[in-house]
Amino acid sequence: MRRFALLLSGLALFLGGWSLRGTIESTSDQPRVIGIGGIFFKCKDPGAVRAWYGKHFGMPMNEYGAMMEFRTSDPPREKGYLQWSPFGERTKYFLPSTKEFMINYRVNDIEGLVAALKRDSVVVLDTIERYDYGAFVHVMDLEGNKIELWEPLDSSFTRLYEGTTVK
Repeated sequence: MRRFALLLSGLALFLGGWSLRGTIESTSDQPRVIGIGGIFFKCKDPGAVRAWYGKHFGMPMNEYGAMMEFRTSDPPREKGYLQWSPFGERTKYFLPSTKEFMINYRVNDIEGLVAALKRDSVVVLDTIERYDYGAFVHVMDLEGNKIELWEPLDSSFTRLYEGTTVK
């Protein structure tokens, strides 16, 4: 179990760094994935899992899990966020996938990417939904993994965490 926990914390650091490197290396305006937005997984007791990770790894928890902050590469003063969330083992949120996990990818142009995915006959499960913190849509990959795509509005999280009102 300890090895798994260390692997998970290392994975979170790696994925955050990957997100930044991906942004630096690509200059394309093409709709694409620009990083990891969240790691979601099923477990028997999400509350106990959140408490355990909070206690042993110092991850500040909210009702959904932990929000991990990082700096974007362009512009470097802006913050980005990754959501780490345990879900109950009977959650329907991952359906129609039967997998124990779901990854949320940050994207730079959700409408353009969805249009391109539909042209390539990728299964798009729903319509784009917009919130104060970004736009979301779900797709299926070739092996039946449900994928969540997120075009973030990171500034709304920054304002929230700094104690100002989110517009």
